[in-house]
Amino acid sequence: MVFSQVYVVVGIAGVALIVCVLMVIILKYGRNSNKFGMKGSSSSVISNDDDSASPLHHVSNGNNTPSSSEMSHDAVIIGMTKIPVIENPQYFRQSGSMLKSDTFVQHIKRHNIVLKRELGEGAFGKVFLAECYNLTPDQDKILVAVKTLKEASESGRADFHREAELLTNLQHEHIVTFYGVCVDSDPLIMVFEYMKHGDLNKFLRSHGPDMVLMADGQHSLMVELTQSQMLHIAQQIAAGMVYLASQHFVHRDLATRNCLVGENLLVKIGDFGMSRDVYSTDYYRVGGHTMLPIRWMPPESIMYRRFTTESDVWSLGVVLWEIFTYGKQPWYQLSNNEVSSLL
Repeated sequence: MVFSQVYVVVGIAGVALIVCVLMVIILKYGRNSNKFGMKGSSSSVISNDDDSASPLHHVSNGNNTPSSSEMSHDAVIIGMTKIPVIENPQYFRQSGSMLKSDTFVQHIKRHNIVLKRELGEGAFGKVFLAECYNLTPDQDKILVAVKTLKEASESGRADFHREAELLTNLQHEHIVTFYGVCVDSDPLIMVFEYMKHGDLNKFLRSHGPDMVLMADGQHSLMVELTQSQMLHIAQQIAAGMVYLASQHFVHRDLATRNCLVGENLLVKIGDFGMSRDVYSTDYYRVGGHTMLPIRWMPPESIMYRRFTTESDVWSLGVVLWEIFTYGKQPWYQLSNNEVSSLL
């Protein structure tokens, strides 16, 4: 028991030291991307996935649709099973702060959205890769991530609209872009920027030393991330969190699984609500309450359900540890129950 306590103290001290050192480096060099050696280097660690798959479904509620040449013959009206509403919004605004009274949420026409394939599913419903037409003035269509919610209760619909207003107010280069909603019929839809390489945790693991060899024994095309590239990732997440704090928003679930990776090692904070299913072992039910990511939480958040900017800073420290261990789970040698009792 004494050994375990010593181990925990040493571990916490180590994480704190890493956070301090990295934050100093980030603050000193964060504004100069060349310091991270990123010119022309990112392409060596980014895979070239093909996103040109044929559309699977077409979401339509009107007569005007993309031309038949843009759609496959098996395109159909989307049909979903009943989906429960999200338990917690993606971000939480601290008490005392109000949304802008003039917030305008963009409404996207349903016939402009063509689904290509399913990306995942969470408690709220499904997330699809889609093409969205007429969304930007300089492009006929762009790839987007579509988050669906169907047959929600009145309170669920109210939560949906509140979250849409909240996300509309978050505009930053390291926060996943929220484009708007489609609410003229079910399923209710939120449209987000599509980040090609998925969540950061999976990305880190696929570019770590353990992925040198592929399953067939051949050398992987993935290249191990360098320290400068990991610092670049850390700087981007830190910048996004500084912005959230400046807007009086608390994330409450910051982790590499809830950050997304795009082209050229661009990293943004965002969560489509799928991580609780994909990374179920990262969450733990404490005292019969909501599932909590206790490995990323300070003691006061676990004991009193108190979430603040300071608790987000704690989580950021854990995220830095994740980055420099290529996506390892914090306290991976301990069970959730052991972590809960030792924090």
